[in-house]
Amino acid sequence: MAGNSFGKLFTLTTYGESHGPALGGVIDGCPSGIELDLEAIQQELNRRKPGQSAIVTQRKEPDTVKFHSGIFEGKTTGTSIGFVIENTNQKSHDYSHIKDSYRPSHADYVYDKKYGFRDYRGGGRSSARETASRVVAGAIAKQMLKDIEFTAYVSAVGTMKLDKPHTALDLTQIESNIVRCPDAKMAEKMETYIKEVRSKGDTVGGVVTCVIKNVPVGLGEPVFDKLHAELGKAMLSINAVKGFEYGSGFEGSTMYGSDHNDAFNNDGTTKTNYSGGIQGGISNGMDIYFNVAFKPVATLIQKYETIDKDGNTVEMQGKGRHDPCVVPRAVPIVEAMAALVIADFWLQNKSIHL
Repeated sequence: MAGNSFGKLFTLTTYGESHGPALGGVIDGCPSGIELDLEAIQQELNRRKPGQSAIVTQRKEPDTVKFHSGIFEGKTTGTSIGFVIENTNQKSHDYSHIKDSYRPSHADYVYDKKYGFRDYRGGGRSSARETASRVVAGAIAKQMLKDIEFTAYVSAVGTMKLDKPHTALDLTQIESNIVRCPDAKMAEKMETYIKEVRSKGDTVGGVVTCVIKNVPVGLGEPVFDKLHAELGKAMLSINAVKGFEYGSGFEGSTMYGSDHNDAFNNDGTTKTNYSGGIQGGISNGMDIYFNVAFKPVATLIQKYETIDKDGNTVEMQGKGRHDPCVVPRAVPIVEAMAALVIADFWLQNKSIHL
């Protein structure tokens, strides 16, 4: 299987399956001498791990990361950083009913056709559990980029949407509720709605908004390696993501150029930020902000029709432990992937000015 690595200079290669012995990864390109807060890395994993609230999957995993290389006396050595996250609460028998059948909108069918064989336990390699390794790498990237702030939050669940831009929200309130929405009243409504959806054996999608502050001018390349293109690739590589827009996004297509243009201040900053902090594929020093749309989780705890490996129509009902809405746990994943992109371009820019 190809495509297990991400990045050019700051790279992450991940391994492992949802119900295998462990997940893990190898990070290459991290400079030496970076002092790491290992507790902060673990806290990032805790934000993503299952079983953390009543509105997420109840799989109980500690998701404790263990580092095997690349760190000595609390600092990076410049060599490969290897790490592992052990799986401790697998219930593989929950998936025996899909051994010979394909769940709609999952990777089951295409994996079988592509590889001629698949790990049906929780989706194997296609499971969103793989993202735990991304969060570890993203946490290290954040500490390397200590002056740059990455903040993601839930801005929509189903049709419930925040009608305020990030500049009008108190982003310090994101972790004050289990939905990770910085508006208390909307968070309460979203939580109630997710619980209602779950009680019906159904699922619902949503949107995660991310804001990156203090990005220096000059990250990104003007042709194929545009900064927003790499951010889009990173976000679209996350399980269940169906859409990405940055800056004014699709709404910008409805505006006049005279309204959309970001007029300059004398210091090079702009009076507005419809560009989303990126112009010509290169960061301009303003806040980078973007939205990531997540589809409803495909596993339904209700009966539905599908097909088996012989093409026969069969009845199936989802079993096991699944998220009724993935967006609350996706917040740290979005931040992590954003950090990996910025770290990679930061190192590329640094090499230009050596």
